[in-house]
Amino acid sequence: MDLFSFAKDIGKKLFGDSDADAAEKIKAHILEDNPGVSNLTVSYADGCATLAGDCESQAAREKAVLLAGNVENVEKVEGDDLTVPAEAAVEEVAYYEIQKGDTLWKVASEFYGNGAKYTAIFEANREVIKDPDLIYPGQKIRIPQQG
Repeated sequence: MDLFSFAKDIGKKLFGDSDADAAEKIKAHILEDNPGVSNLTVSYADGCATLAGDCESQAAREKAVLLAGNVENVEKVEGDDLTVPAEAAVEEVAYYEIQKGDTLWKVASEFYGNGAKYTAIFEANREVIKDPDLIYPGQKIRIPQQG
């Protein structure tokens, strides 16, 4: 996952064109709905957010990266320094970029063959998606692999 690309001109607007306080605003945004990251540090330069900290799980690491990346003016997220305990279970996930006209029902139908399973996608992205009816084109989300 180390370097993840995002659409720079889409996402939650936290700061303007000035990078002056971007890192602190991205950090506050991640910690607002903390997915399970402690000792978080964020730096930001030229559209790239670099994250470091201790994650309680692989899912927490992925959510921190998605939270940072789904911010306007962030086009890359570097997450090499987000650590996960060696004993943490690794869940297989796919990543999906929301397209115009998508709904979570439609995405669940595509990935799981059943739109009613949209709740699994919503739960896996609860920190990233506040309302399952409010997703937007360009937003990236996690799609857990269902057994």
